[in-house]
Amino acid sequence: MPFSSISSARLRARPALRSLRAPRSLRGLPAGVLALALAAPLSGLSGLSAGCASSNLLAEGARPPELTALDQHGDKQSLGAQKGKPLVVYFYPKDGTPGCTAEACAFRDAWSKFAEAGVMVFGVSADDVKSKEAFAKEEKLPFPILADPEHTWAKAFGVGNTLGMDHRVTFLLDRTGAIAKVYPEVDPGIHAGEVLADAKKLK
Repeated sequence: MPFSSISSARLRARPALRSLRAPRSLRGLPAGVLALALAAPLSGLSGLSAGCASSNLLAEGARPPELTALDQHGDKQSLGAQKGKPLVVYFYPKDGTPGCTAEACAFRDAWSKFAEAGVMVFGVSADDVKSKEAFAKEEKLPFPILADPEHTWAKAFGVGNTLGMDHRVTFLLDRTGAIAKVYPEVDPGIHAGEVLADAKKLK
């Protein structure tokens, strides 16, 4: 094949290759897991997506139902107990993975500012309490991270999952328990600061 034809073919292929990039909701996962997640739609397996945020996410103004879950200490946490203060509920794929660690540590590093502003933070994933305990201890997380192995919280908020791992989506709730803002595409490195700024604007 002439060189010019090869070059043209490569140029035509670039858009297709770019389309295979992992969405933000699953970036930072181990390469093997990420490869399975991206390949799932191509394999014909039902119920799997490439990690894009669900179109069924609760909208601004909606009120999630009363929910409870155990945190890393085995203590029961609930949405209802947080009314009267802004609450951040962030869903993430898996404890200990690079992107999820970066996101958790960003909230940890800004925790004093969240506390000063009177804002509570819940991290939620499908990992069990034992995993939460190890993750929180390893990263010295000062806020509750909740075990949601049955995806009860995720389903209530309309958050989808890929291979059992929640998509990376964050909700900011106001003092009445209504959703003030939804963040369907999250950059773990800068997300905590973005949410804090929005939480401070709530009346």
